Amino acid sequence: MMSDTEKPTGPENPVHTERRERAREDVERRARLFWNNGSCMLPGVVLDLNEDGARIRFGDICAIPDEVYVEIEGSDRVRPAVIRWRSLTEIGVAFD
Repeated sequence: MMSDTEKPTGPENPVHTERRERAREDVERRARLFWNNGSCMLPGVVLDLNEDGARIRFGDICAIPDEVYVEIEGSDRVRPAVIRWRSLTEIGVAFD
């Protein structure tokens, strides 16, 4: 039986241990990731969010570098972020 902090994440990684310090709020907002001095952009959807980071889903599989800038709908800023984990269509980012 899984503990409250363990969540299944798929066949490639059956159990994920929760390591966040703050719980994330479930949201569904548009997001854009930028890298390569702004010359590359990828749209996505933020699925959950807090002040420290976010989980973002994409429609296409794409090679994304470890350091990006994230713009989230409803926010007035673009934030630098580091990718902490990735799957085929989702990433988890920590804001710098």
